[in-house]
Amino acid sequence: MRILLISAYEASSHKAWANTLMNGLSQHDWSYLSLPARHFAWRIRGNAMSFAFDPKFKPILEKPYDLVIATSMTDCVGLKAFCPDLQNLPWLLYFHENQFAYPASDKQQGLIEMQMVTLYSALAADLCVFNSQFNKASFFAGARALLKKLPDYVSPDWLNGTEAKSQVLPVPLDMLVSMEALVSAEESTNLISQPGRIKLVWSARWEFDKGPDRLLAILEELEYRKLDYEIAILGEQFRSTPKEFDQIQAKFAHRITQFGFAPSRADYLRFLSSSDIVLSTALHEFQGLAVLEAVTLGCVPVLPDRQVYPELFGKYQNEKHQSEKYQNEKQYLYQSDLSNIQQEAKNAVDLIQYIVVNDVKAPDVSQYQAKNLLVKYAELVEKKGGSTRL
Repeated sequence: MRILLISAYEASSHKAWANTLMNGLSQHDWSYLSLPARHFAWRIRGNAMSFAFDPKFKPILEKPYDLVIATSMTDCVGLKAFCPDLQNLPWLLYFHENQFAYPASDKQQGLIEMQMVTLYSALAADLCVFNSQFNKASFFAGARALLKKLPDYVSPDWLNGTEAKSQVLPVPLDMLVSMEALVSAEESTNLISQPGRIKLVWSARWEFDKGPDRLLAILEELEYRKLDYEIAILGEQFRSTPKEFDQIQAKFAHRITQFGFAPSRADYLRFLSSSDIVLSTALHEFQGLAVLEAVTLGCVPVLPDRQVYPELFGKYQNEKHQSEKYQNEKQYLYQSDLSNIQQEAKNAVDLIQYIVVNDVKAPDVSQYQAKNLLVKYAELVEKKGGSTRL
């Protein structure tokens, strides 16, 4: 089958997803188009023009295809208008995230327009696929809420058919890890038998929606309780970063083992495999790939009970390790408190201490491995594109 794969905003996780599909389903003939992950608002609004009129993309767009797979940042309507050969093909729109669940900030200029582009694309696609149920539910709830605000000649019911046939299929984890790294990961999770420092890792984009102010508060709470710990602060950085990262570096240099993007993929995996706990403070998370990678390597997750995390790590996970205090709670999730950062930090550190004292183990996340999920992708591709093959 001939497949055109389009990534209109090629963030590192989107690139990894695309490569996993092309490598894992290599029986198909893939063509790949992408645009760099910068100028976010412009990229979403202008990607159809960039693809259609830049000469370097023209030869790829003019090839014959059986199926188009595009990320949700892609302006499907614009591309179909500019490239008539793509109009009669089946389109699968893949949602890594959606702009309807984006946390409030002072940097939301043009947000409604970006939401409208994605909404148009969803209505124009033959099938919408989401990386989590949380992503799916928040998209359709937000899209309907937006449609209700528009003045006339519009109905939220327009989304009923699109939602009814939409699916959830997570991004596969494609982790080629050496046996040495796996052994190291298993050893690092045995917190009681290894006295000494608690080894934490935090890995996310260095942007406000990943909660750097909440990370700062947790580190302050760890210091207040005089816990012995160290932390690797990893993740993708951009031209400007929240001021909290400078504060963290200045205040906690004696605790930090890595500050910034790991030098290589192998180094990144080594940081994960040598850590005890993976910590998240995210306000905007639709699958949590960095967390899932860390858990795969043996890290115990400590996550706020918001966004996608309750879907991934619910209260019935690993019940045999639960104490009476946590019997009816989610043992990998601390209580979210959006209005009180200090209280949320206390909740997170309470959970860290509970995990250490009770030697809580990492949950099984093997269902997200590429070898398990690529079978489902293969079935979906055959179903959507098979009928158009020549």
